[in-house]
Amino acid sequence: MAEAHAKQHDYHLVEPSPWPIIGAVSAFILTVGAVIWMHGGTSIPTFVGFIGVGYTMFGWWRDLVREGTKGFHTPVVDIGFRYGMILFIASEVMFFVAWFWAFFDAALFVGEGINFQRLEFTGGVWPPHGIEAFDPWHLPLLNTLILLTSGTTVTWAHHALLEGDRQGLKWGLVCTVLLGVLFSTCQAFEYLHAHFGFSGNIYGATFFMATGFHGFHVIVGTIFLLVCLLRAMAGQFTPEKHFGFEAAAWYWHFVDVVWLFLFTFIYVWAVGGSAGGH
Repeated sequence: MAEAHAKQHDYHLVEPSPWPIIGAVSAFILTVGAVIWMHGGTSIPTFVGFIGVGYTMFGWWRDLVREGTKGFHTPVVDIGFRYGMILFIASEVMFFVAWFWAFFDAALFVGEGINFQRLEFTGGVWPPHGIEAFDPWHLPLLNTLILLTSGTTVTWAHHALLEGDRQGLKWGLVCTVLLGVLFSTCQAFEYLHAHFGFSGNIYGATFFMATGFHGFHVIVGTIFLLVCLLRAMAGQFTPEKHFGFEAAAWYWHFVDVVWLFLFTFIYVWAVGGSAGGH
């Protein structure tokens, strides 16, 4: 009877899970709560929804790791994971395209046509009058070097894993996590010393939305790599089976590339390279 019911395919049919419904309800509460909060209401639903989403992520990915350690992730399942991660990163690219679009629309067309409201917001120049933008060659340049260095350390860790160097894998991940924390710290320091705010001007709104969401992605990526470090210390990665770490490395390189665009256009070009800038 056991042989008759043996699995005859390479796909993993997951057991019933509570996470889809918990995640959906939590995301709904988070969305509605955020709308209420932004309109001056209480922040409690937002906090509850955020906790629920975080709990769902922890529990769902914990189960996924357990499935992998039990050998359920066959080569066919692994291909599905890779396609899924590629599509996820593609969706993230389009997410940041939206913020770049908003930024360039405001920066390139500061007084376009008869849009007097835009002319009033910008003064016909970019950055707008009264905005003291960051010098890109100080803290932003330092953050660029930090993030680029972290890209090399995560690559070091990946190659060490492929070569069976467990110590190289661990130290590469330790360096990457520390550099990620350092980047976030420098970003927070920069925000605290900004001479413009989020509201009241289009420059601050586009600047903080683009760089702020990137900073959030850095924090997520740092947590992602920290989990990979813990799994590496537990011996869960092998040169043949390590997609969890590979996905984290892909995500981290994506964060690196986005920052290069942010530094080039929002920090450097917007200050001195724009035709309408001063």
